[in-house]
Amino acid sequence: MNATSFDDAPEAAGSDATGPGSEPVLAPGRIVLLTTSHRVAPGLLSWPAWQALRGADQVLCADGAHPQLPYLREAGITVAELSPSAQDLVDACAGGRTVVVVATGEGEPRLTDGLARLAGSGRIQMPELELLPASYDLPGARLLDLVQVMDRIRVECPWSSQQTHKGLAKYGIEEAYELVEAIEEGDRDELREELGDVLLQVVFHARIAEEGGEEDGAAPFSIDDVAGGIVAKLIHRHPHVFGDETATTPDEVKEHWLRTKAVEKQRTSVTEGIPLGQPGLALAAKLSSRVRTAGLEVPLPQGEGVGYELLAMAAHAEAEGVDPEAALRAAARAYRDAIRATEGSRA
Repeated sequence: MNATSFDDAPEAAGSDATGPGSEPVLAPGRIVLLTTSHRVAPGLLSWPAWQALRGADQVLCADGAHPQLPYLREAGITVAELSPSAQDLVDACAGGRTVVVVATGEGEPRLTDGLARLAGSGRIQMPELELLPASYDLPGARLLDLVQVMDRIRVECPWSSQQTHKGLAKYGIEEAYELVEAIEEGDRDELREELGDVLLQVVFHARIAEEGGEEDGAAPFSIDDVAGGIVAKLIHRHPHVFGDETATTPDEVKEHWLRTKAVEKQRTSVTEGIPLGQPGLALAAKLSSRVRTAGLEVPLPQGEGVGYELLAMAAHAEAEGVDPEAALRAAARAYRDAIRATEGSRA
């Protein structure tokens, strides 16, 4: 079925017409450019791809180390390690033959550009051209690239190879604030970039964690463990999606979440799990939210000074459904704009 060189192509095979003087006119044939994703395990090809490979008169690949080749040969597909020119490929298809080209990682730009030039010349009858994706990236597949890049950086970069969880902590805070700023500014391009920066922090910490504890010899874990943990948590806390519970309103969803979380954590105080290192207004609002959700009657502490006044304002804002931290940032941005306007008027 499969040829190993262009010399085997019959000169008049498949001819279905004659030209002047009864000379045979060869059918132009078919070229299939087979592309695969390096993010999908080699050998896992679509059924149309296997049909094209098995029905081809010739299968070519310019890269002798292509990861698909061992699996194609194991399946009985003869693959010639050739890098033909566009004209060579057109000639090989003469007589109605089908040639499949297993594309390299670069996508064969030299070949496709050459075929485009031949087609544009109008001087020859071109074969049927088909681009056939043999494997597709699933949603999230590019995350595999990030994991691989981070792994290499961790090994080869003098700065990244020395970083620790503690050393990176400040960057996580900075990136989170920059993400919030992009959200509040409504800048979609900036939002995409900042989400990437936050994601980098997650992958970076997970890569460090693969090496075990920094000082206490803690057991290592990987990005897969991180992802597996949050997947399990999300499924458990969404019984109305993955279980038999029902929820038709956001309040019912929140009730499910809080109930399952309480069972998981088995906390003795509503204050447990609240990070005290967060900004003051956010901290005050979070404490107030926990108290209100738990149905506790806890009077605000009385005292002198702006701190107690801010505490009361934060609790009041939270009770009204207002994020005091976001509200203050919005007011601060308005103040910033006023400062710039004043500076501009003096220029």
